[in-house]
Amino acid sequence: MNWRVPLSDVDFGAEEEEAVRQVVKSRWLTMGAVTQEFEREFAAYVGARHAIAVTNATAALHLACVAAGLGAGDEAVLPALTFVATANAVRYAGAVPVFADIAGENDLNLSVQAVEACITPRTRAIVVMHYGGYACDMPAILALAERHGLIVIEDAAHAIGSELDGRMLGTWGSIGCYSFFSNKNMTSGEGGMLVTNDDRLAERLRLLRSHGMTSLTWDRHKGHAWSYDVVDLGYNYRIDEIRSALGRVQLRKLPRNNQLRREKTALYRRLLAECCPAVSVPFDGHEGVSACHLLPILLPAGAPREAFMEAMKAQGVQTSIHYPPVHRFSGYRRLNLPGASNLPQTEALAAREVTLPLYPALPDDAIRFVVEAVQTSLAGAAQAARNVPKISRNLRDDA
Repeated sequence: MNWRVPLSDVDFGAEEEEAVRQVVKSRWLTMGAVTQEFEREFAAYVGARHAIAVTNATAALHLACVAAGLGAGDEAVLPALTFVATANAVRYAGAVPVFADIAGENDLNLSVQAVEACITPRTRAIVVMHYGGYACDMPAILALAERHGLIVIEDAAHAIGSELDGRMLGTWGSIGCYSFFSNKNMTSGEGGMLVTNDDRLAERLRLLRSHGMTSLTWDRHKGHAWSYDVVDLGYNYRIDEIRSALGRVQLRKLPRNNQLRREKTALYRRLLAECCPAVSVPFDGHEGVSACHLLPILLPAGAPREAFMEAMKAQGVQTSIHYPPVHRFSGYRRLNLPGASNLPQTEALAAREVTLPLYPALPDDAIRFVVEAVQTSLAGAAQAARNVPKISRNLRDDA
């Protein structure tokens, strides 16, 4: 469909094209010198001691769970209001995801109290997800983890460039995981990054990334090694030089693009408050500096979301849902996982959430158009809902 206002867009230009051309010209396409530079630059940007590039954020989450020692019989507490990869990664490692509820209407992140209520003798980790680029309460999460001897893994897929108390999200826990998927604040199409300040974890993550091998093809190409040993059960989660080259360019653009996202989010908040007071925008006044990856709104309770989204579509505005809660998927319902039956805030708020378009090049006039579309679509959806009982009654009369 030719959207008048798409949900997201990428900031690609001549710099990205030239970066890819240089890699192709070099004739070295697998993980090598460009990736090493990307890792160094990313580590410096987020303030981490180590950065390990991988093929995507799902691979990053999986490696984080394995390196953290998760295995059969272990549990990890995480939100159900996240992309399914957060929970899948725990299962890949053989552990059990335990779902904890979110904080509330203005904070769609994990509730620290709900996390604590989920902890059992089998709990080994807390996996936080910084929803939309807004920070979880990391000081409280870390204090809770310390009391119970747990490791903290950050799913920072939405939070590249987000800060809390002057510290980048993804660097608070033992391991942070980032995404460079096509709709993220910086993108290489696919791609991900792990960061850690723990030398031991970094060494293991590098081994796990490439089959548990002690030397890489690039090492042997440079004459640093002539063979290798395999010392662990690893995976082929390497990134390639083309994506690393794109990532380096995108990283340089990130601070400016994140600032544009913040400015556009502020405009959305002001206009929605003026024109659509029945619609709430979560994370108002939230602590920290957000990368503003998403622009989530909550429709009024009982508003027909599907009709609203169809009305937005009819006006050329693309919307989405972040997210269908993981525990509601058929592949998860049959598992009867711990915590899945005690998620009142997740259930109530996920049913009302709609994501509006947001990207750095989104014109202010387009934001005004989207807000006007929200206003008319909400009114139209409400009217359609009011007509349903009348139509049903007429059908019964005809019968």
